[in-house]
Amino acid sequence: MSTPQHKIGSGFGHGTKADEVLAGIDLTGKLALVTGGYSGIGIETTRALAKAGAQVVVPARRPDAAKEALSDIAGVEVGELDLADLASVQAFTSGFLASGRSIDIQINNAAVMANPETRVGPGWESQFATNHLGHYALTNQLWPALAADGGARVVSLSSSGHRRSDIRWDDPQFTQGYEKWAAYGQAKTANSLFAVQLDALGKDSGVRAFAVHPGGILTPLQRHLQREEMVGFGWIDEEGNLARPDLFKTPEGGASTSVWAATSPQLDGQGGVFCEDCEVAELSTDDAPGVRPYAVDPASAARLWTLSAELTGVNAFQ
Repeated sequence: MSTPQHKIGSGFGHGTKADEVLAGIDLTGKLALVTGGYSGIGIETTRALAKAGAQVVVPARRPDAAKEALSDIAGVEVGELDLADLASVQAFTSGFLASGRSIDIQINNAAVMANPETRVGPGWESQFATNHLGHYALTNQLWPALAADGGARVVSLSSSGHRRSDIRWDDPQFTQGYEKWAAYGQAKTANSLFAVQLDALGKDSGVRAFAVHPGGILTPLQRHLQREEMVGFGWIDEEGNLARPDLFKTPEGGASTSVWAATSPQLDGQGGVFCEDCEVAELSTDDAPGVRPYAVDPASAARLWTLSAELTGVNAFQ
């Protein structure tokens, strides 16, 4: 049985902070892995998990920068990982598995957004490759560590941006014309579908997966956007100040839903759902909050898994 895509009455909401979610939760002896866990909402996710007692592994494309950013947080280990490079993913996962450790929490947090057209690997569109395919390969190659010791929770950071595009099955690599926001939307839909299929495949081994929309947060994720574009969206004013503080979260608030999905006993026995504001989201076909049905469709999730396995050559469930 799949988990219904309906609110569960968590008691949390838009203004919840990560520390509030973790109140009373002891993660001592747990190991968490957070990609991109050294900037934006990632560093606040790392900070909150470490404060609750977890050992946190942060794979980073810029390990020196990560070590500097995380120097004031105890219990953090930095590794080297470039999600856009499958050889780098293989090197990191091989090294981690050789340590013999199991993973209790994995948060696939790292992402790029709305960047100029960039090709990586064998010509893959960079947002799809980095945000989805890299995390797909990482998670599959870490499967032995995730399935050990009774299982784990895997959190895949999606976005309300998934509403911009379903998977473009006829041209997922945007070879017929690139549009940065459609490419971002496809990648975020992929992040959600990945969680749906991973949960279906992994739940018998105790591995449950969730997709998360963290909320609107101004972080380095916006580095490819011009100020004029963000002003046009109504995100900031001409001076660079938040134009709608009621719509945006702090990084600490942005980390809350990731942490909730990764640790909350309210989600015991559940999985395969899209979450926002520390709550299971409702299905939405309009501009209301929630998740588009195509982003949690089991048939599409299985189809994307097959495509991802073909592209990367990786599949822990073959």
